Amino acid sequence: MVRLSDVVRGVAGYLTDAPPPAAPAPAPARAEPARPDPAAAPRPTAWPRAPEPRPASGGEAERLFAELQQFLAALRPLTEHGGAFPWDALRRLVERVIAALDAGGDLFWVANRAGVPPDAEYLAVHQARVAVLATRLGAVLGYGGERLVELGMAGCLIDVGLWRERELLARLDALRPEELARYRAHPERGAELVRAWRPPSDALVEGVRQHHEREQGQGYPRGLRGPAIHPDAKVLGLVDTYAGLTAPPAGRGLRPHEAVRELVRTRGEAFPPAYVKALLAEISIFPPGTLVRLSTGAVARVVAVNRNQPLRPRVEVIAAPGHAAGTPRLLDLAEAPFLYITGAVEDAAGGA
Repeated sequence: MVRLSDVVRGVAGYLTDAPPPAAPAPAPARAEPARPDPAAAPRPTAWPRAPEPRPASGGEAERLFAELQQFLAALRPLTEHGGAFPWDALRRLVERVIAALDAGGDLFWVANRAGVPPDAEYLAVHQARVAVLATRLGAVLGYGGERLVELGMAGCLIDVGLWRERELLARLDALRPEELARYRAHPERGAELVRAWRPPSDALVEGVRQHHEREQGQGYPRGLRGPAIHPDAKVLGLVDTYAGLTAPPAGRGLRPHEAVRELVRTRGEAFPPAYVKALLAEISIFPPGTLVRLSTGAVARVVAVNRNQPLRPRVEVIAAPGHAAGTPRLLDLAEAPFLYITGAVEDAAGGA
C-alpha cells in the first residue's frame, strides 16, 4: 500500500529495500545522440503555425487547454521514431498560456480541475496541467521573459520518457523490481530525448531530468540534494506531485485541498517551503468551487482566493441553518474575523 506522504517525498515504490542514494558522480561527457534513420521513421507531422499570443477567458481557456493537450498527444510518435521537434509551435503555445494567465484565472482553474476524460491520453493531459500550473507558480516566484517560457516548455515535456512505458502507469503501486527500474529511468530517458531534439536551452533538459529529485536527497535518478537541484526542476517536481495526487493515472485522486495538505506536511523535506507556500497561495486549501461549512453551520461555495489569507477566501453562502433558501450572499472571510471555515462539506459528510 502506497502512503501519500511517501508519494510526496518521492520515495513511494522506488526506494523499497534500496540503500540511501550515494552522492552523485559528475556527469560524464555525453556523446551526440545518434539521429534516427529517416528511411525507417514515418513522415514528420505537419505542425501548424500557432496564432499569436492573446488572452483567453471562459470557453477560450477550455479551448486553449484542449489545444495544448492535443499538441502534446501528437508528440508521441517522436518518442518512438524520432524526427524534428516543433519547438517554434510549442513556444507559441506556451506564450499563449502565459498571456492567458496574465489576463485572468480561467486557464489556471481549467488546468487545476482534477480528472482525466476517459477518451483522453493521460500523459498528454497530465503534462498540459503541469505546464499551466508550473507557469503560474513560476510567475509568482519571480520568473519572467524567456525563463518563464522555458519553464512552461519543460512542463510540457517532463514525462516524455514515459511515453514508451505508459503501461506501467496503471499499477505504480505493484510494479516488479525490473519494472521499477524501468520507471525510475524515465527522467534520464526523457532528458536524453529532449537533448536529441536540440532544445533552445539546457534548462529544459535539466528540468526534465531532475523533476523527481527532492530536497533531502530522497528522490531519483541521482539522489541530488537542495542546492544541486535545478530551480526549474523544483517548480516542476512540486507541480507534478500535486497534479499526480489530484488526478493519478489509476484510481481515485485527492481533492485539491487534500493534496495541498499532503504537500504542506512534507514542506522542507521534499520541496522548498517557499515554493510550497507560493503554491498554497495559488491553489488554496479550499479552491474556487469547493463547498465548505462555516463556523455558523452555513454552507458556502468558495468563489475566489485571498492570496494573503488563503484560509479565508471569498465565499457565496448558499444555505444557512434556520433560513429558507434564497439568493446566495457573497461574503469575504478576510473581512469577517469571527467567521471561519470548519471544513469541506464532503469531509463533514464523509462522502466523496
